[in-house]
Amino acid sequence: MSIRQLDPKNTLLSSALSPISLRTFGLVAVIALSSAALVGCTSKAATPEPPRNALVAHPVSAGAADAEVYSGDVHARYESQLGFRVNGLGFSFNGKIKTRLVNVGDHVEEGQALAELDPVDLQLQAGSARANLAAASANRDLAQAEYNRYAPLLAKNYVSKTQFDTVSSALKAAQAQVEQAQATFATAQNQTTYTTLRADHAGLITAINAEVGQVVAAGQAVVTLARDGAMEVEIAVPENRIASLHAGTPVAIESWAEAGKQLGGLVREISPEADKMTRTYRVRVSFDDANLAPRLGQTARVYVASTGAVTNMLVPLSALTEQSGKAAVWVVDTKTHAVRLASVTVAAYREQGATLSSGVGAQDWIVTAGVHKLREGEAIAPIDAQNRAITL
Repeated sequence: MSIRQLDPKNTLLSSALSPISLRTFGLVAVIALSSAALVGCTSKAATPEPPRNALVAHPVSAGAADAEVYSGDVHARYESQLGFRVNGLGFSFNGKIKTRLVNVGDHVEEGQALAELDPVDLQLQAGSARANLAAASANRDLAQAEYNRYAPLLAKNYVSKTQFDTVSSALKAAQAQVEQAQATFATAQNQTTYTTLRADHAGLITAINAEVGQVVAAGQAVVTLARDGAMEVEIAVPENRIASLHAGTPVAIESWAEAGKQLGGLVREISPEADKMTRTYRVRVSFDDANLAPRLGQTARVYVASTGAVTNMLVPLSALTEQSGKAAVWVVDTKTHAVRLASVTVAAYREQGATLSSGVGAQDWIVTAGVHKLREGEAIAPIDAQNRAITL
């Protein structure tokens, strides 16, 4: 098909364009379009890319994160297992609890009654001791009367010296029996007062070990009393860590109920022997201020600083990368915002992050996320955890 057939009215165009000229025209058009595309690509490649956003932060002092952490319970420094004192009169007495006067959690004062035994048996024993004393006193009086009769007869030689010595010895024995009966009676009277169990100090009742109607033996624990005053945390320390502790070691104490609030304390007591079952050592930690201590029985964490914890720095695990087989972090230049790799020494890997003993300081800015996408010398746009721009 020719141009003349396509456009018979345009005789000028038909006569001017031949098949050869059409091919030439098409080639020129293709070259022009290709040149325009190349010019467009070249201009687009020349446009610089905007800096990549990068999350940055300062390393922080390792502090408690680099410390050894032990869990324990809050206890009173002095806890007493209180029971009835009902041994006496040469035998053991088992008493029946008649009344319990306190409950767990009650605060009691010194001398306050806590429980009472049925006193009938002890009262009967006191009555028996009283009767024995009366009998001993009667025997002593009889022996004294015999002595008084024999003394003047001996002066007149009406009785022999042997007879008088016998009467004198009987008087001494009767007097000794009276003294013995008096002591037994006094003990029996004291026993009647032991039917009431009283608090020996002011404090808090933490446990009840016997109930009304139960028969208890002498010294059997009936209630547990935590004295008012000093409070402590009891922790268990494994064998391989106990050597780093000694009495007076400063620690930080944090209550589980008040996370983030740390109190000062000291190691007060270390058990000299490991527990036979757990193979751990019992350690008691006292509070610097007992008034700030948590409530009895609450869970607490004890932080014991490791050697070098003050100088170590803590960084997120996501900030670490690798350079020639060694740990490294990206440090940001505060003027150009360009990043560079800095080799670091990892002291320990913790749940909170990695603690570094060298390589970066608290004033450095480091990239904490996306470190595998960065290049040496690349400029970044620093942002914080809330995606806000940061001025370095």
